[in-house]
Amino acid sequence: MFRLKFGAVFGFVSALIFPVSSALADEGMWTFDNFPQARVEAAYGVKIDQTWLDRVRSASVRLSTGCSASLVSKEGLVLSNSHCVMGCVQSLSSAEVDYVKNGFIAATRADERSCPGVQAEILTGVTDVSGQINQATAGLTGEAFVKARNTAISTAEAAACGRDMTARCQVVSLYRGGQFKLYRYRRYADVRLVFVPEFAAAFFGGDPDNFNFPRYNLDISFVRLYEAGKPVKSPQHLVWRATPPRPGEPTFVSGNPGATERMLTVAQLETQRDLTLPIGQLQRSELRGRLIQFAQASAENQRVATDPLVSLENSYKVFFGRQFTLNDDGFMAAKRASEAELRAKVASDPKLAAEVGDPWADIAGVQGAYADTYVRFRQLETAAGSMSELFAHARQLVRVAEERTAPSAERLPEYADSRLPLMRKQLLDPAPIDPGLERLYLSFWLSKTREYLTTDDAATQLLLGRESPEALAERLVSGSKLADPAVRQALWEGGLAAIQASQDPMIQLALKLDPSARAVRKTWDAQVAGPTDAAAAQIARARFAVYGDLAYPDATFTLRLSYGKVAGWAYRGATIPATTTFAGLYARATGAQPYQLSPRWIAAKDRLNPDTVFNFVTTNDIIGGNSGSPVINAKAEILGAAFDGNIHSLGGDYGYDGSINRTVVVATSAATEALLKVYGQAALVKELMAK
Repeated sequence: MFRLKFGAVFGFVSALIFPVSSALADEGMWTFDNFPQARVEAAYGVKIDQTWLDRVRSASVRLSTGCSASLVSKEGLVLSNSHCVMGCVQSLSSAEVDYVKNGFIAATRADERSCPGVQAEILTGVTDVSGQINQATAGLTGEAFVKARNTAISTAEAAACGRDMTARCQVVSLYRGGQFKLYRYRRYADVRLVFVPEFAAAFFGGDPDNFNFPRYNLDISFVRLYEAGKPVKSPQHLVWRATPPRPGEPTFVSGNPGATERMLTVAQLETQRDLTLPIGQLQRSELRGRLIQFAQASAENQRVATDPLVSLENSYKVFFGRQFTLNDDGFMAAKRASEAELRAKVASDPKLAAEVGDPWADIAGVQGAYADTYVRFRQLETAAGSMSELFAHARQLVRVAEERTAPSAERLPEYADSRLPLMRKQLLDPAPIDPGLERLYLSFWLSKTREYLTTDDAATQLLLGRESPEALAERLVSGSKLADPAVRQALWEGGLAAIQASQDPMIQLALKLDPSARAVRKTWDAQVAGPTDAAAAQIARARFAVYGDLAYPDATFTLRLSYGKVAGWAYRGATIPATTTFAGLYARATGAQPYQLSPRWIAAKDRLNPDTVFNFVTTNDIIGGNSGSPVINAKAEILGAAFDGNIHSLGGDYGYDGSINRTVVVATSAATEALLKVYGQAALVKELMAK
């Protein structure tokens, strides 16, 4: 699954490691305003012009679930992955009706169900604001640098969008601070579920098959965009192609890759390898065990734990792959050689060397402060509450009340006016919260905080007092009323006075913790984030000076376009074909989880064409956040939706190897056949096939 997660490498070569000229042909997550059209034409003989780019951009959708999607009909119908809307499906389910297990099919438009907290966005324009951001931060370091940059960003966003509630403006740092671009989106707050298959079809093969190929997953979903109670008109939609992809056919993936770290310095990679990743994996591993134990206690526990457990297992495998990559001596040697080459080129140009300084040494010098601060910063700020929704609601309510007392440009960046509409929707939309899961998450976070910071630490004493993690979690969950959206709305609208007067124990905990969390964040900005970002911007300037701007920036969960082709791969004597079929699905089914077919798929076997292409792989360079991205051909016809990468892509956070890295796609040919012959959705197929 590629829901805002990270893809893979074993012995790759990357344009962001070596000069651009050495890049493998299909590497890159390119911005739409710097797409290498000539390179694509030379490699594949297809011409991509501005009209094509504008059309694809206008049909590409970013979902607030951390996924990508695309418009596929003139009535606002959007294709994505099943796992991209699993949270919505879980929210619409109950003990009596389990849509995750059994799937959801809207018989009519009136049956389409609103997805709590989900927003869709379509990019409408990009403006370079590098000059005003750089001018605001010139000569500053540490916390002052961070505050000045955030203020300038908030000011630019407010100027671009103003009070237009149909728009969202977001300033994005590209090339690690080398550029700043303002992205303007058309936002749609009313997103309704149309279709999602049952879990057994969408995630056939479960965790064992995740990040592997061959695959046999109908990992699709359809939602519809609404405005003023009516479906959105979307004439710019992509053309649905029901015929299968052809081996060697050029492919393009338009989506929002979440984050890559291909431009990090060696010192930063070593810190990830030795500190950040091991701590994260230890905690994910233990939490996974607790969730499995919780799920085994009852059928209802199994139901509510399905989505979080799948997500956690997915993350565990992703970060295992990243750790494996950073432990590879060959990979790290290549990184050191690439860094040394760039530093040597800078040193050979006295003028450039004087302008740039030695930002690599600056970043290396920050790593001590990083190590000293990281655990406290993680436990009290970035990972506070673990996966608890109640605590997340409480912290947001506390902070938004505190932050709104200041002008937008002076707030923490996530609380600027431009960010509040989506935050409000996610906070106030009704969605069920399971108390058993909440107790599990909170007791886990509290116990790990006590373990990592020690019992005698002031923050531990502040959080726990004389209570155990388990007893405090029980008291918090049983006493909190924040599961009620009406209570949350009253606190949101009541502002700081309502927050300070609240007797809700979860609000009280968030209030009590906030000074300590803000303090460690302030330290982090001053000693780690500020110096790192300032130095990274200098490295970006050096890279531009030496190699030009022909490289792509690290992923930032903004719209990118990659190119490649339908192709399998060979590895250690084995050749993996590019496609799978329905026949392979039935051959793989064992009748036991996770290879158990649902009754409707068993009944439909003889109706389906066994040779229908089900899943396929391409050489496109993608990563987490690309889940649901349309995979299209040179005619802007949609061939499928990307939903995963192969096992070799599990270090793609750091680079790309076109010989073995693959994008895994569910084909439109399979979706069409299944919609008609498994689910009886002739009307939906008719809408998809309409011109």
